[in-house]
Amino acid sequence: MGNAELQSIHVHPVKAFRGLALREAVVEPWGLAGDRRWVLIDDGGKVVTQREQPRLALAAAEPVPGGGLRLSAPGLDPLTVAVPAAVDTVTVDIFGTEVEAVPAGAAAHTWCTSYVGADVRLMYMDDPAVRRPVDPEYAVPGETVSFADGFPLLLTTTASLDALNSLLAQGAHAHEGPLPMNRFRPNVVVTGTEPWAEDGWSRIAIGEVVLRVAKPSGRCVVTTTDQDTAVRGKEPLRTLGRHRRFGKQLVFGQNLVPLSPGTIRVGDPVRVLDDPLS
Repeated sequence: MGNAELQSIHVHPVKAFRGLALREAVVEPWGLAGDRRWVLIDDGGKVVTQREQPRLALAAAEPVPGGGLRLSAPGLDPLTVAVPAAVDTVTVDIFGTEVEAVPAGAAAHTWCTSYVGADVRLMYMDDPAVRRPVDPEYAVPGETVSFADGFPLLLTTTASLDALNSLLAQGAHAHEGPLPMNRFRPNVVVTGTEPWAEDGWSRIAIGEVVLRVAKPSGRCVVTTTDQDTAVRGKEPLRTLGRHRRFGKQLVFGQNLVPLSPGTIRVGDPVRVLDDPLS
């Protein structure tokens, strides 16, 4: 694969909020430490994302000492939220799967509801080791995930984004491009590969950490949302629909499951491991 390396690392402390770029991150069995352990739910218990509320792209959550978060968003004073005590859990519906989670305090409820303009609650996954299994069609028993869409990590490559933007520039909505990588909300971005090389990977190593490539990432309307303005367009779904349709899915990026723990760092070499014994 040449000199492929890890270009950037991203976590999203609250699912659907703005991502944070890190220089290094601990890889836990269920994903990067601090990634998508918090989520919003509506008054029926269903997870709320940018699919329903594009304005969540403009909200931010930064970790604070002790494990809590500092929430900020346009028009609101920042709020610091502590990790709630796991006394009583609430059932959360994440894309049809029921998961137990712990509600944050009343102040967080008020703050999030005020920003979204609808009754929403902030929830915390207290124990990712037991709360939510990975889709068994693509997992082995015991694999778990946080509040990510379905898998512990999402990988994208700069070469594939360049190729996608080249295709987009030839289409009817060329004025929407080129698109930045944050449209795809990845955890890890790899540079130094050929375009779409990740389609053929089954196992990779990022530095010392070995990961299984579970399945391609099917993309949704969130990718059409400008992460800096929350305005929606047509791309990249129009271009993915013409060039990257696999079955019923429009694909960009790959979902990963960690096979070993460790810490990844920007600049780490990325290796393709074809031999299970390598």
